[in-house]
Amino acid sequence: MADAFHEAVPLAELQEDGHALMQAEGTPIALFHHEGEVRAVNNRCPHMGFPLTEGSVDEGVLTCHWHHARFELSCGDTFDPWADDVDTYPTEVRDGVVYVNPEPRRSEPPGVHWRDRLDDGLEQNLSLVLAKSAVALQDAGVDPTETVETGVLFGTRYREGGWSSGLTILVALANRLDDLEDEDRKRALFQGLTEVASDCADQPPKFDQDEFEASDVPFERLKSWFRENVEVRDADGAEHVLRTAVASGRGEDRLTELLVSAATDHRYLNTGHTFDFLNKATEALDLIGWDHEHAADLLASLVRGLATADRAEERSSWRQPADLAAMCADSFDRLDDMVAAGEGETWAKPDDLTDRLHSEDPEVVFDALDDAVRGGAAVEELAAAVTHAAGKRVAQFSTGNEFSDWNTVHHTFTYANAVHRAAGRTDATELYRGVYDAAVNVFLDRFLNMPPAPQPSVEADAEPAEALDQLLLCFEQQGEVNAAGAHAAHFLDGGGDPAELKAELGHALLREDAGFHTFQAYEAACRQFDVRYGGDDDEALSPGARDMLVAAARYMAAHFPTRREREQTFSIAARLLRGERLHGEESDADPDVEVTADD
Repeated sequence: MADAFHEAVPLAELQEDGHALMQAEGTPIALFHHEGEVRAVNNRCPHMGFPLTEGSVDEGVLTCHWHHARFELSCGDTFDPWADDVDTYPTEVRDGVVYVNPEPRRSEPPGVHWRDRLDDGLEQNLSLVLAKSAVALQDAGVDPTETVETGVLFGTRYREGGWSSGLTILVALANRLDDLEDEDRKRALFQGLTEVASDCADQPPKFDQDEFEASDVPFERLKSWFRENVEVRDADGAEHVLRTAVASGRGEDRLTELLVSAATDHRYLNTGHTFDFLNKATEALDLIGWDHEHAADLLASLVRGLATADRAEERSSWRQPADLAAMCADSFDRLDDMVAAGEGETWAKPDDLTDRLHSEDPEVVFDALDDAVRGGAAVEELAAAVTHAAGKRVAQFSTGNEFSDWNTVHHTFTYANAVHRAAGRTDATELYRGVYDAAVNVFLDRFLNMPPAPQPSVEADAEPAEALDQLLLCFEQQGEVNAAGAHAAHFLDGGGDPAELKAELGHALLREDAGFHTFQAYEAACRQFDVRYGGDDDEALSPGARDMLVAAARYMAAHFPTRREREQTFSIAARLLRGERLHGEESDADPDVEVTADD
């Protein structure tokens, strides 16, 4: 049987020099003689890989001289949570020679260790620790849903203000993991977790309200109570009601109905963010499970945002020159009758519906919506149509506008996408109001398509590989918005695999220091593309599907490139975990000579 211990260095030499370096089975090991004891640790500082043989030891503490991470020398535990613990190794002295066993003393499985480190990274907002955790957990075979669950539960518990952009980004990226290559899945988890940690940094935790003791309150009464509390901006009272609805066993359809009824009592809350957060919280529950505890905490995190949201009908743009809020109210007064009129009807989407929704006359827009409801359009069908109209605004956004106006068309698109997604979870009549809100914003955004950016011509003979290369080149330069949209379109025109395009768009997104809206834009565009294209190789690509990825490419090109600081952090983490050198050769050992055990 092979000896597990490897010959390292004569003890007298180690005593004289104080430290030595060896390699065993590919692992660089630093040896120290301190206070009469021989100690062995991994030579690469677990923080960023600096050689620990270039550090110093005093009173049993090993200090790295680069970022001053400190380690208890005998066990490797760190004093500094941002640094991680360093592996230590058993040693023996035989006939005046030091031997080392390169099997670390720690027996903790990688999945367990990195789950704990993920908690540390979230609690202390440590981006490098989060990057290492995201990479290591994937490499250890941990289901990414578990990592997402950790981030989601942390974000809902440790931010008094409730659900916000960080959690939305994490869930948006989790939704698209299947589109991404393996390394980009790790990037996606890192980016999402970093956003959650940043959102919660220095924020007070959320203290929960309890459900009512009564468990037999009829749903319609709970719904009325919830809406009334949100109406008067009483977040605590609304949370009591919501938690009671969860505790009484209401399912996802009823809980979604409760939320969307309050979220559509007023117009386009917080420029659409409130409803988008609502949708992302329910999508998070789709990922991690709708058990009572999860549902109560995640949905309760939405209540403060609902109760405190800005209401669009209070803005002049919704009142002048056309009183759009009043026009909505008129349609809503007739909504039950219009839905009843459409019962049993099969709605056929008119060929000119997008043009009508893009009309410069609000009466035309409202007539189109009213006609659709009376014609039997289910809320999900009508929401899909309005979402396309909103996405086309992005695909044809005029670059002559102010840069900030990208967000105006973006908000409408992601709001419409959220309403469409919610319609897959509940058929509550109130949700039609969200469709009308989205359509009103499509109308309000009309000036941002004047003149509209030209739709890319269809080029069936385009070479997909060349189009994709050109698209990615657009992301390396500023201002290549129209070119990016054209290259994305021509990739599809030439028969390129949409899955490849979504993966490359995702890769381009994840190497950037992207902002909240860019993550949203990618996820919503991919989602709406999937709605319009089933993935069958023989299926013709509809213009509507093409518009969605053109919109994503144009929006991304408008916001790239960035400094890519997070990509640098991710690269460092990945290289450290692969055991790669970040700082050149270990000076005290020949890297080409490896000490191995004798047979």
